[in-house]
Amino acid sequence: MKVKSQWDFGELFPAETFRKVWTVSELTARIRGLLEKQIGVTWVSGEITNLRAQASGHVYFTIKDATTQLNCVLFRGEATSQRAALREGQQVVLQGELTVYEPRGQYQLRVTAIELQGLGALQQAFEKLKQKLQAAGWFSQARKRPLPPFPSRIGVVTSPTGAAIRDVARAVERRHPGLELILAPCRVQGIGAAEEIATAIQLLNRWHQAHPHDPNQRLDAILLTRGGGSLEDLWAFNEECVARAIFESDLPVVSAVGHEIDFTISDFVADARAATPTAGAEILTENAFASRDFVATAPGRLLLLLRRRLEEERDNWQRLARAIERSHPRRKLDEHWQYLDDLRLRLARKTRQSWREHLARWELWRKRLNQIRWHQELARRRQLLKEQDRRRQALARARLAEALSRWQTAQARLELLSPTRVLERGFSITLDARTGQILRRAQDATPGQLLLTRLPQGTIGSVVESVSKPAPTG
Repeated sequence: MKVKSQWDFGELFPAETFRKVWTVSELTARIRGLLEKQIGVTWVSGEITNLRAQASGHVYFTIKDATTQLNCVLFRGEATSQRAALREGQQVVLQGELTVYEPRGQYQLRVTAIELQGLGALQQAFEKLKQKLQAAGWFSQARKRPLPPFPSRIGVVTSPTGAAIRDVARAVERRHPGLELILAPCRVQGIGAAEEIATAIQLLNRWHQAHPHDPNQRLDAILLTRGGGSLEDLWAFNEECVARAIFESDLPVVSAVGHEIDFTISDFVADARAATPTAGAEILTENAFASRDFVATAPGRLLLLLRRRLEEERDNWQRLARAIERSHPRRKLDEHWQYLDDLRLRLARKTRQSWREHLARWELWRKRLNQIRWHQELARRRQLLKEQDRRRQALARARLAEALSRWQTAQARLELLSPTRVLERGFSITLDARTGQILRRAQDATPGQLLLTRLPQGTIGSVVESVSKPAPTG
């Protein structure tokens, strides 16, 4: 056993005290990576709002439902046939990649495909009929009947030439080959299609009622189906006559219309709804398929596992392809284009704000100028100028007189110090006649030197005969 000493203080800085601190850019990039990896390409439906088409060719908008909004961007390089059909209030189904616009830290859908859900009038008619039938109790869960666990014969209401009947047949062949399909052909799109669908449902019910006890003739359920399309394409399944035929049917009805994102009135009235035609066939064959012997289902399970593996590999390949696509220079260029559009909008807003501020400041100065009384202000300024001019003149005269007085005083002093005045008092100045230098001492002269003596009036020339030294002082 390890013996602890008095100096064993344990771990002074446990690992729990250290923490990872992210920068905003690092955290935003991590969130973007998680969104693109976990969700990636997806489908979403909603109503378009805040639609903005930029000069760069990029389109920015928002889709919303009753409670939530999602920002979307459709870049110029994305080839989609419905770009020009985008309108405010348009119901759409969008395919795109969920990502994060890092400069603003907001998530958005990078749109790659657009499907229009229909016109506003059709949507209103759909909601109106839905509310009416719901109030009548046609959607009530209490009236919905359970599906037969092991059906042997079902009626199929769809177009004989559409993809839906082939999908159903393939699903039945794969899951329950013994299930017999009775086709009631009808149109599933266009004028008069709703009446044909209702008539086909009624025809299958009459077939069933005509053979109530014959196991080789009676039906177990009805599968109402067609492939996907726009709201206009699926409108036949939103008619009241079809809803009434489903509601009055003695046989349970499975509605498998469109794709997973499509909802029709027939889906709400039917006893069960399937996302696709294949899913409808799978619902009706679920128990029979699940009850097969293990040995009999082993090849199917192996095939299913193989398909799942292929789907996983396909998903891995698609994720790799999306990762490569995300690293493509065009992706960065699109993001820079979006950032440039964002800067352009901010610059426009700032310019408008600055212009409004200048206009407000100009209006304030204009009002102030209008409040000034020009005549009174001009008279006051003139009087002020006159007073200032008078003061300048008086100050100039005073300074001139002072300067004249100083000049006269200096002139008088100069005259007092003038050599001429000294000479007038009886003095003279002796100079060297040759150099003109003034002689201040007798020692400066030499015998024979020519001298000039300056008097108050005239000069006298002389020659030095002798020079005497000055007598020494006390």
